[in-house]
Amino acid sequence: MDLSINRRTLNQQLKRWPGWLVLAAVVVIALAIASAGSSGPLTDSDRIDSISQRLACPTCDGESVYESQASAARGIRQQIKRFVEQGTPSDDQIIQYIQNQFGTKTLLVPNASGFDALVWALPAFAFVVAVAGLAVAFRRWKLVADSVPTDGDRALVQAALNDQEGNHES
Repeated sequence: MDLSINRRTLNQQLKRWPGWLVLAAVVVIALAIASAGSSGPLTDSDRIDSISQRLACPTCDGESVYESQASAARGIRQQIKRFVEQGTPSDDQIIQYIQNQFGTKTLLVPNASGFDALVWALPAFAFVVAVAGLAVAFRRWKLVADSVPTDGDRALVQAALNDQEGNHES
């Protein structure tokens, strides 16, 4: 009997693998696509739009420089346009200049370094901890569910069945 339980458990475990393999493949493909990114803006106009979409309007609440019609946002777009037309080689240099003028709150997407890195790392860490906690809990529940009944359990069930048969006869 013990051998059949082990075989059944092994069979159940093998049936789960295809689902996990498909999930792992989907995650790997999604990460590969996300990391490939785009080839970057092709024209000056595309580059100006790309930079202005990464910056927050300093006078608006939650709007990008690209979307905002505020005078401050228009001024920043003009400054970006001048930098691009002058041939400033790096988008990061332009963004750094604007950050120096208006502060780090102009970034819509925080830097991935220093204290700002916590904005990216903490949710991922919390997710991993939550998944690990659920895995441990499910494993414990499964072990409890797969336990073999003791003689006391069998006696309790037999007593309940005998009691039930006694109730049906009367």
